[in-house]
Amino acid sequence: MALIDVRAAADQLLALVADLDEPTARGDSALPGWSRGHVITHIASFSEAMTRQVDEALQGGLVEMYDGGRPGRDAAIEAGADRSAAELRTHLTEAVTALLASWDKVSPTDWPLPILHRNSNLSAGLQATWRELTIHTTDLDLGPTPATWSPSFCLHLLDFLRPRTPDNIHLILEAEDTTWENGTGEQVKLTGALTDLTAWYAGRTAPGPITGAAPNLLPWP
Repeated sequence: MALIDVRAAADQLLALVADLDEPTARGDSALPGWSRGHVITHIASFSEAMTRQVDEALQGGLVEMYDGGRPGRDAAIEAGADRSAAELRTHLTEAVTALLASWDKVSPTDWPLPILHRNSNLSAGLQATWRELTIHTTDLDLGPTPATWSPSFCLHLLDFLRPRTPDNIHLILEAEDTTWENGTGEQVKLTGALTDLTAWYAGRTAPGPITGAAPNLLPWP
């Protein structure tokens, strides 16, 4: 994964909302209880927060991801979700563009610099940006689905989400040319396309069929 992957995800997202109108903004997203306005506000808020992480790290400092923590984040999403389509488009475009500009400032020696997002570093922050932009683009339910996720993204996401595998289960996800395993205990095998298996593991609706008895997964890490 590299900055070029993040830029590709950002380009797809911004192109998708370039003509956002009022009915579309008010419509349901693929996330239960969230309109597209909620998803767009969340992506924009994440982008602003991650920009602050990057800029602060490059100055040798640390700053909380969101003002007010998770409750502050959630309140901001609710407050911003019902804005006009034009306001949502502008907020998202400006926030994502600013984040990309901050990532451009990172030199090869800067990637290990610490950030408070997940108590990680800039390298992990770039990966988080890739996940957020890619997954929430499909959550908008405006055409792209998890079927568009690349193999490299799927494998990255599966590895990031390893803590979702329940205790005492040896989970095997078997795709056409990839087998991914995690956990120890009772063997549970699911078969399908890599994108479908990844979507299921990420808590999203799989575009295609999955064969096998799927266990109940643990929450996102």
